[in-house]
Amino acid sequence: MFGFAELASMDYFGHLKRGLVERFAAKDREAVVLVCEVHPTASIRRRAAKLAGLVRASCTTDGGPIHIIGHSTGGLDARLVASPSSHLSDDPDLLGWLPRLHSITTMNTPHFGTPLAAFFATVSGQRVLYALSALTVAVLKFGALPMATASALVAAFGRVSFGDRELRFLEGTVDSVIRVLDEAASRELRGWLKQLRDDQGAVVQLMPEAMDLFQAGVRDREGVRYQSVATYAPTPGTKDWIAAFRSPWRAASAAIFTALYAITAKLDDRYPCGPSDGSAERQIKGLLGSLPPPGASDGVVPLTSQVWGDLIWCGKGDHLDSVGHFSGPEGHNDWLASGAEFTITRFDVIVDQIVAGMLVADERGFTSQGWEG
Repeated sequence: MFGFAELASMDYFGHLKRGLVERFAAKDREAVVLVCEVHPTASIRRRAAKLAGLVRASCTTDGGPIHIIGHSTGGLDARLVASPSSHLSDDPDLLGWLPRLHSITTMNTPHFGTPLAAFFATVSGQRVLYALSALTVAVLKFGALPMATASALVAAFGRVSFGDRELRFLEGTVDSVIRVLDEAASRELRGWLKQLRDDQGAVVQLMPEAMDLFQAGVRDREGVRYQSVATYAPTPGTKDWIAAFRSPWRAASAAIFTALYAITAKLDDRYPCGPSDGSAERQIKGLLGSLPPPGASDGVVPLTSQVWGDLIWCGKGDHLDSVGHFSGPEGHNDWLASGAEFTITRFDVIVDQIVAGMLVADERGFTSQGWEG
């Protein structure tokens, strides 16, 4: 919901791209890593069609393997592109590269939806999503925001509903943040935010009730390896936990994350955001040794909703830690204070596991006609 490729001179997936290239090089393999820019909140079908076109335009004719990594909603785009049961376009050549697809890796993807989408689908929630998206870009670029912006977001999350006056104030603080950017970056960010406002099809589709239909209609492609990365943040504690952040910005950031976490934890027994057969819990327990508490999430997506195919890594982290947005010189500026204490060590293991899974897919007897065994 908050992602982009490159915006306001900020490379969103820079750490992940470098990590992939370095690991393939260490295996004497050359990897070309490209980021596909899709609409931030358009319907999954529209995003998937754009993804398919971008892959077609960028892949060469050398017959080499293709792997897709999708973070957050991007994982659903990838699954829909690969699904034999989907229909994205009447263009017969759009998916001509699919026989070369070896693996799909999903990271923090809401395979079974997220309750947070239901909040963002409301009129007030749409305004908050707009503000949070601008906040994400600015924080990743500058490291912190003026307290007026953070305070406005905290106040907005503190109410079930709020009036037009508060919403205008919230948007006014966002405008003040955008003005801090240089003219070119400001214009670019405003264009991206306009896209978000004009089409929010995916927000409705990510509700657990809607994802129930997605699961019924989307099938895995035979011969493609599906693997997933899932993270969860510690359950936000009392006000003492928020107060532990010494800077006013970090305290406000922690309060925003706590609100996101609380909304994401509102699970419905009829749509529990996970497979009904308990397979997600079994894989999580197999990696961790025990299950995190009910309602565990990365602050945006419930933990069990993130599991699809082989769960190759599971551990503490928030929604953006896994792609390089964590505190410290080795990561980008942190997104929100989640208390996960994510480190470069965890990030390195995640990238190691992703590449290992890709290499396994490459070695399974793939030919231009398909899988041999």
